[in-house]
Amino acid sequence: MALHWPWRWGAANANPQLQQKTAQGLVALQFDSQARWSQGGYAGLSRQGFMRNPVAYRCVRQLAEAAAAIPWLVYEDDREMTRHPLAELLERPHRGVDRSSFFETLYGHMLISGNAYVERLQAAGGAGELHVLRPDRVRIVADENGWPAALDYQAGARKRSIPLDEGRGLHLRLFHPLDDHYGFAPLEAALMALDIHNAAGSWNKALLDNSARPSGALVYAPGEGRSLSEDQFDRLKTELEEGYSGAAKAGRPLLLEGGLDWKSMGLSPLDMDFIAAKNTASREIALAFGVPPMLLGIPGDNTYANYAEANRAFYRLSVIPLVTRTSKAFSQWLGRSFGAAVRLEPDLDRVEGLSQEREALWQRMAAADFLDEDEKREAVGYSPRAKPNDRRP
Repeated sequence: MALHWPWRWGAANANPQLQQKTAQGLVALQFDSQARWSQGGYAGLSRQGFMRNPVAYRCVRQLAEAAAAIPWLVYEDDREMTRHPLAELLERPHRGVDRSSFFETLYGHMLISGNAYVERLQAAGGAGELHVLRPDRVRIVADENGWPAALDYQAGARKRSIPLDEGRGLHLRLFHPLDDHYGFAPLEAALMALDIHNAAGSWNKALLDNSARPSGALVYAPGEGRSLSEDQFDRLKTELEEGYSGAAKAGRPLLLEGGLDWKSMGLSPLDMDFIAAKNTASREIALAFGVPPMLLGIPGDNTYANYAEANRAFYRLSVIPLVTRTSKAFSQWLGRSFGAAVRLEPDLDRVEGLSQEREALWQRMAAADFLDEDEKREAVGYSPRAKPNDRRP
């Protein structure tokens, strides 16, 4: 925190009378009136959010891991293909990386930066590889009409162009109201709450390091015929600015001389209610990501009746929409190479968080006497038994 004294430097230089600094009663500290917020961008959000804030870290990990754990099904002419080259490519995107790790990285990039980039490398013999590109290394190149045409990827001194219209590059982005090419990150919408949460932790740590003493003011009570000289006033002001300002120096004890008295004016951590402020900021961060605070262990949130209900809302409102839009984008991107009739869909029957919904649906279908067996199977997403290549045996 910078210190602003009650006079203006320009006015003091213009008026010699203001340069006579003879304190007769009080030396006050006046703090900044405007807050300073962190900068956005992939690097800034990664450091201040994912790598420093436990709530943002857990929200990104929980969403990315839950979304990456949902398998995809390959359909060709509305028939599920148990073995397909596209399924093998997604199961092993490239050497040393499995499907879960690949999609966890992809979803993590999208949640932190609002953008995710994938490059496809076509090898000899028809085998291909999929690679996730870091968002801060990619720049979108538009054509003469303003539409995205290619991705410029630069790592160190090496730079290459990846065309988007040849099936080599894919750009996934979240909605941005003011940008035509780049997405808007959920973490950037919660940037104020993120800074409040981090600042509260830093301030509490600084107070603990300095014996938990709050800030205050120096009061000068001169005796008869006594006052601070100009040199003493300048030295005192310099010591206050250099030695006792900022969160890292909060609560440092002062060495007082004759006539000086310390009056505590700062609010205690209880008065500032840091714990409630951090919990409120935590709920706002979780709200931006669509993660119920109950799943993060944040106290004071009773929106859902129980943990199972919060978990179902998490999957229905956050995880499944993210996976569905990603699978549709991959279908349009890779479908041209494997056939126009090939599509990808998430296998929601493998989602453990929706098991109670499936059981309730099956019970309703079992009690529906006006439907035959094939109609019941079709209502719950299965193929009729009479048709070949059934979805389930």
